[in-house]
Amino acid sequence: MEFPLIFKFGAITVSAHLLFELLAFSAGFQYFLRLRRQQEDRISDMNRLWVLVGATAGALIGSRLLGALEDPELFFSGRAGWLYYYQSKTIVGGLLGGLIGVEMTKKMIGEKHSSGDLFTFPLILAMIIGRIGCLSSGIAEPTYGLPSGLPWALDLGDGIPRHPTALYEIVFLLLLWASLRYLQRHYRLVPGAYFQLFMTAYLFYRLLVEFIRPGTEVLWGLNVLQLACIGGLIYYRRVWLRPRSLLLPGIITG
Repeated sequence: MEFPLIFKFGAITVSAHLLFELLAFSAGFQYFLRLRRQQEDRISDMNRLWVLVGATAGALIGSRLLGALEDPELFFSGRAGWLYYYQSKTIVGGLLGGLIGVEMTKKMIGEKHSSGDLFTFPLILAMIIGRIGCLSSGIAEPTYGLPSGLPWALDLGDGIPRHPTALYEIVFLLLLWASLRYLQRHYRLVPGAYFQLFMTAYLFYRLLVEFIRPGTEVLWGLNVLQLACIGGLIYYRRVWLRPRSLLLPGIITG
């Protein structure tokens, strides 16, 4: 397989990354709508719409802001031009920005119910599909890993075997999906617990995997994404400090 992967439709050439990115958004949203039809949603249609608007706006801003901050020198110097700020993006920023956008929106509209659980599995699905696109781009997409001599290291287009960190993330997300499904079948958790578990697990994973990805160290040997992950993990500290608080008492089924 050659990187980046390009699809040709007659005279039209389209990158696989773009197609997988569009598929990720479409599949994730359709899955969200399906789950909402199947499950009881305690949030009204209008408030759910506002939550979606807040999540989308927050994700767009957070993704690009944190993505541009990955290289602090370029961010503050402006030498790369305005396109740098628009094209830079990261899932970590999208998730944290979306979280902030949702919480601000819920406060403005007076919504008290947890809104995250319904987003959890659609987000995981979209991220898996999106990472397939990242993998297909090779080193053209800045999600590749450091050079590696491991047997499964891949040449992503520059002749250097590297950690296929996009592939690592796909495997991680599949395992996380299976783990959350197991919890769903055997336990009943407090509202919002599945989203909190997803966010905590993903932020911890990204904190670790960044050590085998190229990045600019800014503090204590950590890059901007790792510092953002630490901030998110502090926000969700109850999940990893008191995990039993997520269980509803007396109703463990297996």
